Amino acid sequence: MSSDLTTAPIPLLVRRLAIPAGTGFFFTTMFNVVDIWYGGRLSTTALAAMSLCFPVFFIILAVGSGVSSGATALIGNALGRNEEGEAQTYILQSLSFTLVHALLLTAAGLFLAPKIFGMMGATGEYLTHALSYMNVIFAGSVFFLLNYAMNAILNAHGNTLAYRNFLIGGFLLNLLLDPWFMYGGLGLPPLGLPGIALATIAIQCMGNFYLFSQLSKSGAMTLFRFNELRPRWSYFRELFKQGFPSAMNMMTISIGIFIITWYVGRFGEHAVAAYGIGTRIEQIALLPVMGLNISTIALTAQNYGAGKIDRIRETLRVSLVYGVMLSVTGTVAALLFSSELIELFSNDAAVHEIGARFLSIEAFVFPAYVLLYICIAAMQGIKMPGFGLIVGLYRQIAGPVLIFHLLSVVMGLGLLGIWWGILGVTWSAALVVVIYVSRTLAKLEKDLKTI
Repeated sequence: MSSDLTTAPIPLLVRRLAIPAGTGFFFTTMFNVVDIWYGGRLSTTALAAMSLCFPVFFIILAVGSGVSSGATALIGNALGRNEEGEAQTYILQSLSFTLVHALLLTAAGLFLAPKIFGMMGATGEYLTHALSYMNVIFAGSVFFLLNYAMNAILNAHGNTLAYRNFLIGGFLLNLLLDPWFMYGGLGLPPLGLPGIALATIAIQCMGNFYLFSQLSKSGAMTLFRFNELRPRWSYFRELFKQGFPSAMNMMTISIGIFIITWYVGRFGEHAVAAYGIGTRIEQIALLPVMGLNISTIALTAQNYGAGKIDRIRETLRVSLVYGVMLSVTGTVAALLFSSELIELFSNDAAVHEIGARFLSIEAFVFPAYVLLYICIAAMQGIKMPGFGLIVGLYRQIAGPVLIFHLLSVVMGLGLLGIWWGILGVTWSAALVVVIYVSRTLAKLEKDLKTI
């Protein structure tokens, strides 16, 4: 299947890879919705503790994203060059790399979590709930990271079906395990909030066995001896070089959410609630696009390794056309039904008014996200992940700090200044990315012709 990515028609490949991956993202979102819903059944404090854990949990996601993007790019490049031996070495080293980072993350997380939550203002029962949930997640972080790594190996070979199947199965299992672990039964004592975390870890662990079986069955990973997992620092260095910018780019998203929330919070809790609802609707609207990121990085990685820059250009063109079509559909829906969408989450008149206004502006940002996500995925595929980090620092930190203050405070636009600021910063970043990627591909094509 891996060689197919350098020869088969691009539109067919984009659909074949993106649709299963996009379906998987949908079920990931629904998995989290189930956790939050059950957390709310316990108590308001438990629900608040889960919300407090999100930025900390994002650290695991960021490390997983770094491992995944680095492994996909390097394995895909080796496969594109028909270097099967090198690809196998990167596969084994990526698993070793993942295990080392999982152990470090677990140790650091368990040690620092009380201090982090304390800095965030958690005390008493609130702090106890947050730690009871997050300590279980940190203890099982190795299962999360191994799933990221094995999914990266499968993606590099053009297989996005296995991870989709795991995410669908995980969602269905979560519907059963969450209430069982929370309330107890069949010999299991009631575990409360830690039970939700334990259910998540149990499902991730089962995912390890399933994805490993798919790797073996597909032939993506051959038989190996355990001493082949011994760290080889030259490969670790390459994995770190490719993965670190992607991980840090994910971290800028977390910081960006904090910055926007801080500015919005100056206008009261109704504004914060409205922003939270609006971003949740935005995430749902963009879910169909997320699979295109996976297909883009897999296709660009292999075709870059094969020296087929023309196919990378076609991948970008096809992915952007599909992505813009999907995002425009979301834009139209958000504009036509902004009031109704906000009412699904809140009946508060003030929240409804602020949220509808936010959504009516934010809807025009959806296509810009498509340009950003797909172009940055392409840069990761051609082993240039650092640019995504630079863009993330501008889009999530530097741009908002400067623009929000100018529009909201200096020009006196208040909340509207923040909403328009998000639009301006995101679109400016998207246009810069498109221009830079176009020039980069043109240069690569020119360099290839001179060889």
